[in-house]
Amino acid sequence: METDKIKKIWRDLLIAIGENPDRDGLKDTPERIVKMYQEIFKGYNEENKPKIKTFKNESDDISYSGMICDKGYFFSHCEHHGAPFFGEYYFGYVPDGEIIGLSKVTRIVEFFSSKLQVQERLTTEIVNYIESVLKPKGIILILRARHLCKEMRGVKMNGHMTTEISKGVFKNNTNGIRDEFISVLNGFEDGKALQK
Repeated sequence: METDKIKKIWRDLLIAIGENPDRDGLKDTPERIVKMYQEIFKGYNEENKPKIKTFKNESDDISYSGMICDKGYFFSHCEHHGAPFFGEYYFGYVPDGEIIGLSKVTRIVEFFSSKLQVQERLTTEIVNYIESVLKPKGIILILRARHLCKEMRGVKMNGHMTTEISKGVFKNNTNGIRDEFISVLNGFEDGKALQK
């Protein structure tokens, strides 16, 4: 990340929109923005990509063939307007030979979210990366996000968007597994939002 260039760009931008970059409230803003960018755009550095460590299913006297679910938050930026979009992810998989620690799922979602994105690509990248290493019997990911580019500008309407990718037993709804996934999510505080 070219920090000096970013600071200069932000100083020039403040001047261009009619601000005074030397006033007390703004004089350190370009530096603060650089520090923020190093965190929220860390997805451009491949060295930050989480390494997926899997564990053998059926090891240590544990054999699990059911569904594993996770829920968490994510934050990203729209590549068309640079505005944030953010929300919750709902993840599930049915293991085959390997299982994964759920904290890794959160880190993977954060990595792929930490760059300019569209929600459809974000959903795809997360699923493809996890599936390529884990090779589960089935995998599902639902992202539900608010897009400030729609709420703050233009039509100024509700900016909610939901994307979903399901593969394997979830795509086929084998033995009602996709229905069961939605039912489990309804046990979370706001899971019913998925049915709207």
